[in-house]
Amino acid sequence: MLGNMTSAFDYSTPGPLTNLESIREEAFAGLGQSPIEICTPAHALVIQPNEAESLGLSDDRLASNQVRSAAVLIEELLRLDSASVVIPRDAMNRVVGTCRHFAVISCALLRYRGYAARVRCGFATYFQIGQGLDHWITEYWSGIDDRWVRIDSEILEGDALARPDDLQPSEFLSGGEAWSAFRLGTIDASTYGVYGTDNWGAAEIQGNAVKDLAALNKVEMLPWDEWGRMTEAYRGETGPDYDELLDELAAVCAADDPRAVTALYEHVDLRVPPSMIC
Repeated sequence: MLGNMTSAFDYSTPGPLTNLESIREEAFAGLGQSPIEICTPAHALVIQPNEAESLGLSDDRLASNQVRSAAVLIEELLRLDSASVVIPRDAMNRVVGTCRHFAVISCALLRYRGYAARVRCGFATYFQIGQGLDHWITEYWSGIDDRWVRIDSEILEGDALARPDDLQPSEFLSGGEAWSAFRLGTIDASTYGVYGTDNWGAAEIQGNAVKDLAALNKVEMLPWDEWGRMTEAYRGETGPDYDELLDELAAVCAADDPRAVTALYEHVDLRVPPSMIC
């Protein structure tokens, strides 16, 4: 698989939202060499919106939750504190963002170091027993193990999970994996969704599957971004044809053939409009 990956689609180079060329080199002084060392700083660079609100951060600070670009996020970090990104920030000096922001910063740093890395959108099963919660993680290619290793930078050095640096298949399901499991009847879609909201069910799984396909094409959108027929799906206005398209998406993502992944992404219902990639 590695041979196919590198010849057809180079995940070691940045996409439009993970390019850090505009950031001065000293911002990465002391950045580790191993994937875990590279990803570890991210957990102390981002603060979740609810925590930020409890600290009374201004609306201007809360706005970073809407930022897609890793470079813009790091520029904001450096504006607040000019130290290298490997230096942990106190809560007041972190950028506001969701799990997606932890994952995108980690992916950008891995690619900066030359590692093949990807952001994945799906569901974590380790936060609430019996539920798959909307979540984003990072994965990198391990040549030693000949596989993609999934890592949750948000909870590195925490106690939420025994091995957040090597997630097991049952601990995180990508959007496509969750869709396949739902179609096979091995998961209950009503237990998959966004914590603290009414957004649960098959349409949430579909949405994350489409976002995951985009991320596999190095376009890592915001969790609430919608394009194609996503809005219709959330409203329950799509039918069997859309379900079948998602079946194809899940199969293509599972096979992990970069050529097929990029070809399917050209579908009008799946490709992110260029105007949204900013």
